[in-house]
Amino acid sequence: MPQQSFMRYALAEARSAAAAEEVPVGAVIVREGAVIARAGNRTLRDRDPTAHAEMLAIRQAAALLGCERLTDCDLHVTLEPCAMCAAAVSFARIRRLYFGACDPKGGAVESGVRFFSAPTCHHRPQIYGGIGEEEASVLLKDFFRARR
Repeated sequence: MPQQSFMRYALAEARSAAAAEEVPVGAVIVREGAVIARAGNRTLRDRDPTAHAEMLAIRQAAALLGCERLTDCDLHVTLEPCAMCAAAVSFARIRRLYFGACDPKGGAVESGVRFFSAPTCHHRPQIYGGIGEEEASVLLKDFFRARR
């Protein structure tokens, strides 16, 4: 299945997060061509600043597989991960990271601190940005425009 197809599942999670009045970010983890974990942001619902879509999906995949190392898994997320999520991707040993929209303010992959470029980063996934970028950007812009 093409990577764009997996991003559509992450976009669906982002739309669900927006419907719940959360920042519309969605993530899925794929292993052997199948989605094994999916989540949207839940920071408000869970009252947990770490309840980002990526973190929730990583926790779900690790629990399902019974292992903290997700070496044969790929993460598809609608927004460039922040520093916390990039660190979790590294610690989980995610094989590939696909993300949609760049986040110039809070991103840590191609923006900001560029976590994976740091000499202290012990695992760097293969990174592919701009997958489903237009739809992810529209979701975010519409969400924040409605809250002004």
